[in-house]
Amino acid sequence: MSAKLCFLVSLALLFHSTIARNSPSISTNVVNAYSTFNATRNYTHVCDPSRFSDLGLNIKHFAFCDSSLSYDVRVKDLIDRMTLNEKSAQIGDTAYGVPRIGLPKYEWWSEALHGVSNVGQSGSVASYFDDVVPGATSFPTVILTTASFNQTLWKTVGQAVSTEARAMYNLGHAGLTFWSPNINVVRDPRWGRAQETPGEDPFVVGEYAVNYVRGLQDVEGTENTADLNSRPLKVGACCKHYAAYDVDNWLGVDRYHFDARVTEQDMQETFLRPFEMCVKEGDVTSIMCSYNKVNGIPTCADPKLLKDTVRGEWNLHGYIVSDCDSIEVMLHGQKWLNDEPEDAVAQALKAGLDLDCGNFYTNFANSSVRMGKVKEAEIDNALKNLYTVLMRLGFFDGSPKFENLGKPDVCSNEHIELATEAARQGIVLLKNDAETLPLSSEKIKTIAVIGPHANATSAMIGNYAGVPCKYTSPIDGLSRFGEVKYEMGCDGVLCKNDTLIYPAMRAASKTDATILFVGLDLSVEAESLDRVDLLLPGYQSQLISQVAQVSKGPVVVVVMSAGGVDISFAKNDPNIHSIIWAGYPGEEGGHAIADVVFGRYNPGGRLPLTWHENDYVYMLPMTSMRLRPVDSLGYPGRTYKFFNGSTVYPFGYGLSYTNFTYKPVSTKNKLNIRLNQFQHCKDLEYRDGFYKPSCPAVLIDDLKCDSHNMELAIEVANTGKRDGSDVVMVYWSGPSGIAEAPIKQLVAFKRVLVKAGRSEKLKLELNGCKSFGIVDYSGSKLLPSGGGKIEIGDGLLTIPLQIDFHRGAL
Repeated sequence: MSAKLCFLVSLALLFHSTIARNSPSISTNVVNAYSTFNATRNYTHVCDPSRFSDLGLNIKHFAFCDSSLSYDVRVKDLIDRMTLNEKSAQIGDTAYGVPRIGLPKYEWWSEALHGVSNVGQSGSVASYFDDVVPGATSFPTVILTTASFNQTLWKTVGQAVSTEARAMYNLGHAGLTFWSPNINVVRDPRWGRAQETPGEDPFVVGEYAVNYVRGLQDVEGTENTADLNSRPLKVGACCKHYAAYDVDNWLGVDRYHFDARVTEQDMQETFLRPFEMCVKEGDVTSIMCSYNKVNGIPTCADPKLLKDTVRGEWNLHGYIVSDCDSIEVMLHGQKWLNDEPEDAVAQALKAGLDLDCGNFYTNFANSSVRMGKVKEAEIDNALKNLYTVLMRLGFFDGSPKFENLGKPDVCSNEHIELATEAARQGIVLLKNDAETLPLSSEKIKTIAVIGPHANATSAMIGNYAGVPCKYTSPIDGLSRFGEVKYEMGCDGVLCKNDTLIYPAMRAASKTDATILFVGLDLSVEAESLDRVDLLLPGYQSQLISQVAQVSKGPVVVVVMSAGGVDISFAKNDPNIHSIIWAGYPGEEGGHAIADVVFGRYNPGGRLPLTWHENDYVYMLPMTSMRLRPVDSLGYPGRTYKFFNGSTVYPFGYGLSYTNFTYKPVSTKNKLNIRLNQFQHCKDLEYRDGFYKPSCPAVLIDDLKCDSHNMELAIEVANTGKRDGSDVVMVYWSGPSGIAEAPIKQLVAFKRVLVKAGRSEKLKLELNGCKSFGIVDYSGSKLLPSGGGKIEIGDGLLTIPLQIDFHRGAL
């Protein structure tokens, strides 16, 4: 048992015994009934009249159980009934409850990054598996699901996960609040947590956040409730880790001590944008602050980031929670202001942190108030944010729409098929010389299946995973199409010796086709583990090259990884005919990969990350937070938006078994914006030698953005012989010459299925402010005049854009 768990158990026993001693009217039966609610869910909700009767309490005496009253009134009544000691016991991840008023314990911590997970500190996390619920559907890790570039899929996966979460809650095996998704932008290709994220583009990351959160949270028919603080919720989601968090443990620099030095420009343009979208468009119920400092201040104690921005500017309808033990990290690791525990707790409460994943609030909030370091009203405000969310979740009144969900809704055939489809849609075809793929099951009778991931199971589900319903390994999947000859080739992903390469070569020389499964796993890239290079570990590259040299039939390399890998040698090797990236494809990964390899599914995924050459890691340290090149230090830019060097495969790359062409149908390519007397031109810095308009830009906050839309209508034609899905990617490049502007930036994307020989018309709505805005050095969001150009795909279709500002009538 961990020290933290021992403390929490002891505190709970002390708290309950203290209540019993000080409240003679609370009998042992009350405490027993209180415990039963949490352990077996004999009651569907807190304010069940029979529950209060069993507790020896009259429910009519408790206004917080009067559903005819507003949530504000009910929550205030609940808070006002608590003593300061009792309030302090509710603002840690384990809320201990108040038995004397019928308030039960609640565990805030559950995870659902790509399926309901049991990850968390023992005794603190609400979700768990046993004989009653032996597992839950494990979808592909986020980086692969993102590669589908399919917003509808992202939301559908969220809906399936929340259905399983609600079913597990009904069975007493999960909470109602899930601290997912992770929406940090992958600024550096070495970051170990890339698998958890939607990639390197802040717009894509934000779009994923909005759709996945809506899938988790939305109750059909109530999405547009007038008062969003009373909008019903299926489960509560949490967008994390806020903000500028993307260094875990790199050459001795760890996330607990790292001070991210970030410009206002990068903060607004990259690090904050997904969180703003998550709050404003996704209406998420929670934001989690990160361990690191930003410009010298711990994020969980920064009122500018929390109270002013998340709560104030973005208008969060929910609560703000710390990453686990962040206050302890702030106090003992970072030694922030040389605080005592009561000081640190006061700093966090004043900054707007409602919930401490840890025990510092529970231990020291009471004494912090009594020492005069923080007002009790700050705790009351935190409790209001927390219990309003639980009201919306039906914790107090029940949720009839979801109360019939149970064991048959977890690991259903429908959800397992959705996990398979998510993997299929995300898989990216990187190389396909001479149309080697798909393989023909009529011609290929024997298959050499080789490599450290050939028989992968747990490696396919990555981190923040629970117990999957089942596994379909690559061997299992490919066995449906031919006789498999399996050789490890390596003694594991680290592949520390070459003794198993020769048996793999022998198998490849005698079979009709060879498929090599290589890549990374959690021993190479993970939370608290960043990479130091971008290469395949150990002898994996040698295994690939030597097997390919002697293979009798076509050679296919399948890479399982989250981050990019420098496989230039394989890309350029004529003996290697095809390369597939399969990410970490979830419990049905082997099924999905086999479907792609043998043509049951035509791949359409695109890379959500740039795959850099290994030399990139020697050009700049992970700790440099700048996105733009730093010429004085020789640092290149980061992500496709600012890096203009050579790559292994660029962001957005992906092949198909068919071909697509684009042509415009009808496109408005000019925005005329009328300015009134109160809207003024703003300056923009241009590089020497470039034309600078008389009115370079306008502050976006001064515009009525909803009236400045542009519809892009194009026809997508499938000119090949196979049905296939294409991801139409729309980029915008601003007016030439603006200093430090992105090379290009993605402003819209849409996945569309097109039958062979057919075409589909597609309409994309572009908002002038959101799509064509830039951020200047001061962090101001500006709309530049001039316009630049729109590119569809990799320059397959280019449309000039003109943005003009006028005064007076147009």
